[in-house]
Amino acid sequence: MTHTPYPVVLDACVIYPSLLRDLLIHLGLTGLYQPKWTAIIEDEWQRNLLANRPDLTPEQISRTSELMNKAVPDAMITGFEPLIPGIVLPDPDDRHVVAAAVRGNADIIVTFNLKDFPQPSLNNFGIEAQHPDDFMTDLFDLNQALVLSAVNKQRRNMKRPPKSVGEYLDA
Repeated sequence: MTHTPYPVVLDACVIYPSLLRDLLIHLGLTGLYQPKWTAIIEDEWQRNLLANRPDLTPEQISRTSELMNKAVPDAMITGFEPLIPGIVLPDPDDRHVVAAAVRGNADIIVTFNLKDFPQPSLNNFGIEAQHPDDFMTDLFDLNQALVLSAVNKQRRNMKRPPKSVGEYLDA
């Protein structure tokens, strides 16, 4: 019996930090889950990164996005826009994330902004918002070997600068 990875929507705030973004992609490539996002989410993390990191160029950020979409070619959720008006959240600008989760059949939204996704607002959709630490802990509980393999692969791929295990854990 083969395991079908379940879809999970990654909010822009967890794609924004490079180390976390990279780890979430590596974990998705193990088959433990399917990373999902939308063009709106993609635009949000890129726009915020450009605004806060003047050392990065639009071309560098675009290249990162291209690599993500190449690594996870089925990540992009489309056709969620008609669902947005039927969703009520404290911040109406976050409704697209829930709409994407509904459209993409995702039970989980990984986000730092849990207060923006109160569970009572998500219950009708069968969705849960999880902090990335909790999400990765759940993945670890599912399959420690695959999670450790993804973490090790990410650390080994870090070339600028290379990181020892201790340096990686401190990051």
